[in-house]
Amino acid sequence: MEEAEELKLKSFLKWSTEQGISDSPSTCTTQSDSCLGNTLCVSNFPKAGGRGLAAVRDIKKGELILSVPKGALMTSQNLMMNDEAFSIAVKNHPYLCSTQILAVGLLNEANKGKSSRWWPYLKQFPRSYYTLADFGKFEIQALQIDDAIWAAQKASRRAEEEWNEVTQLMHELKLKPQFLALKAWLWASGSISSRTMHIPWDEAGCLCPVGDFFNYAAPEEETSNYEDQGAGKPYSLQENGTLKSETELDAAARLIDAGYEKDVSSYHFYARRNYRKGDQVLLSYGTYTNLELLQHYGFLLTENPNDKAFIPLEPDMYSLCSWDNESLYIHPDGKPSFALLSTLRFWAVPKTSRKSVVHLVYSGNRLSTESEVVAMRWLITKCRTALEVLQTTAPEDCKLLNILNKFQDNHKFPEIKEMPPPLASELCAFIEKNKNVVSEGICSMSCVARRSIERWKLATLWRFLYKQILCSCIIHCSAVIYYLGVDR
Repeated sequence: MEEAEELKLKSFLKWSTEQGISDSPSTCTTQSDSCLGNTLCVSNFPKAGGRGLAAVRDIKKGELILSVPKGALMTSQNLMMNDEAFSIAVKNHPYLCSTQILAVGLLNEANKGKSSRWWPYLKQFPRSYYTLADFGKFEIQALQIDDAIWAAQKASRRAEEEWNEVTQLMHELKLKPQFLALKAWLWASGSISSRTMHIPWDEAGCLCPVGDFFNYAAPEEETSNYEDQGAGKPYSLQENGTLKSETELDAAARLIDAGYEKDVSSYHFYARRNYRKGDQVLLSYGTYTNLELLQHYGFLLTENPNDKAFIPLEPDMYSLCSWDNESLYIHPDGKPSFALLSTLRFWAVPKTSRKSVVHLVYSGNRLSTESEVVAMRWLITKCRTALEVLQTTAPEDCKLLNILNKFQDNHKFPEIKEMPPPLASELCAFIEKNKNVVSEGICSMSCVARRSIERWKLATLWRFLYKQILCSCIIHCSAVIYYLGVDR
């Protein structure tokens, strides 16, 4: 199996070279069978995203590390230019959105098999995804928190609605039965959701060969693991008193990451920080919470500086200040956002006194010790209540994650009678849904059941991290109250 995967990858990299893709755009590569090897190489990072791209040499922040020509990008425009039948068929369905068109185009190419120009690329796609749209009823309920359950249900309904809308077009293209099924549509729409990159001329984006090998790094994670040797300091003087070269200035001042550059008709990727040889080279897709990462990309981060936990507020709180609801959240470290804290502080002031302090609401300062304590105690109570109504505790979720990991290693669940009742109940529900799991083990288990376990793990990890944020908030608020000298 590994040898077959290696051959597929080698074939793909050779195809990519033929398309003009290169990790050394400014120099002529001596390798004729691979577009990589001068700056990057494909590597495996089991604990950091799986397959990704590693540095084969030290790389400086701002350095151009990969170039993908426009002709190598899979876009709706590109697909229609090279397939007249597809182009004509699409024009008969003007109500379809751009992402639907690209998803159908992807299925159309997959339907062609080896005769498709994109076949070496398509063979690199995963066979399934773990986005919220792929979650079944069991995995959706495993999320436990209402906002997450609603988001998963909405994603699932939307995927099915979009599939119904494109069914006629897919029949007109005479796709094989397996490519007409909802399962195939989830694969195609999952590919579009998790792999496309922004281009200015199409809202659906583009599928970018090799460029989609980069794993994700949250935007705040931009510090280098080794000393910055000048990169990122574009306007400092050299030791001899002269300014750095124009190329160095451009590289350092550039918005570092990736984007389509019209002047060279290519998608360019830049190092977002300094990398040592062997480091995984990462790409920021944007700022996402863990629920958003799960919804769009099918993964989440155990340490995500952009994660947020939302809790229901009192009805009158929403009308007190001008912030939108998305600004009222708790940070991963347990601290309330500026908007949430300001709202709670204003709400905690007696109604008769609010007019006299309204001008201070946006200052970021405490309005009074009394109102601060009221706000912190309310937040503690709200977080505790939110945790108490959930089916499992954070420690129980951690235990469940260990059980699922061990099951994948030794193919055996522990005795149900040895488990806490909430976990036993959840495990029984899974076994009922996949009755062959316990008796046959993971080796004989269907692919459907294996994927269900992966989604179950993601749901459990998400709810565990959510609960951790609420627990951290309780600790933070308690510390504030103690600092104010109230509970000493």
